[in-house]
Amino acid sequence: MKKTTIGGQALIEGILMRGPSKYSIAVRKPDQEIDLVVKDLENNKINLMKIPFIRGVVSLFDSMKLGMDALMYSASFYEDDSENFFDKHFKNNARKVENVFSIIASVALALLFFFFIPTFLTSFVKLNHSSFSFNLIEGMIRIIIFFAYLFIVSHSKDMKRVFEYHGAEHKSIYCYEQGLDLTVENVRKQSRLHPRCGTSFLFTVMIISILVLGLVGWPNPLMRMLYRIILLPVIVSISYEINRLIGKYDNTITALLVKPGLWVQKYFTVREPDDKMIEVAILALKSVIPEKEDEDLW
Repeated sequence: MKKTTIGGQALIEGILMRGPSKYSIAVRKPDQEIDLVVKDLENNKINLMKIPFIRGVVSLFDSMKLGMDALMYSASFYEDDSENFFDKHFKNNARKVENVFSIIASVALALLFFFFIPTFLTSFVKLNHSSFSFNLIEGMIRIIIFFAYLFIVSHSKDMKRVFEYHGAEHKSIYCYEQGLDLTVENVRKQSRLHPRCGTSFLFTVMIISILVLGLVGWPNPLMRMLYRIILLPVIVSISYEINRLIGKYDNTITALLVKPGLWVQKYFTVREPDDKMIEVAILALKSVIPEKEDEDLW
């Protein structure tokens, strides 16, 4: 079975698909028609994605920007016409400023909940442990927060539909990788769980962070916070390369390594889609499939 580098993201009533040279955004509008946008990726980013360890950081921040832009675009079909804060103060640049603000806020919240709060709570542990033990405890708190977050969002009515579109994205990619025609019937039969999902990457990041941060000891609180910010690109880069390596091979070891990610998908982030969602996924995927068959190999 072919393994493709094409990946996607579920949106508000839509799907973002990213191929080796272009990306697409397909959204089911309120009138039930599908809006499709297809654009080329920037060449300099394509070249950077070929450099090991550098590509991990580039991929993360580019995915955040592209994902946020796509999310805002899909939401624009379902928001009311009233003027919000950004429309009022930034006029023609409102969407661009809103996207930048959303990215900054997302990064800040991620650092707060997954780095600062865990290290702050671990500071109250008074047992005579080694520095690595403290980092291990911090990592466990981080994982607990992660699952608590997933539990909360998975019970949101709006997020349930997003997770269903997530399932449509996975099914369509699986169908493509098996060389089958991209029809609703063929896609519907595929598994909604995919071993190379971004959920697995996030889980890998949390595990790698325990190992990397364990190397810098357990200094004073200010230095701990600083180390976590400085080492974040290193953690992301290592996690990205490990995920690429795991995704490249099929054996007992890699099967075990992808299990946690599949479990998270099964119980939290991926649901069975309906046929209309599958239609959106197929259209988005077809728009980014490269002409050369080997151009999108994993």
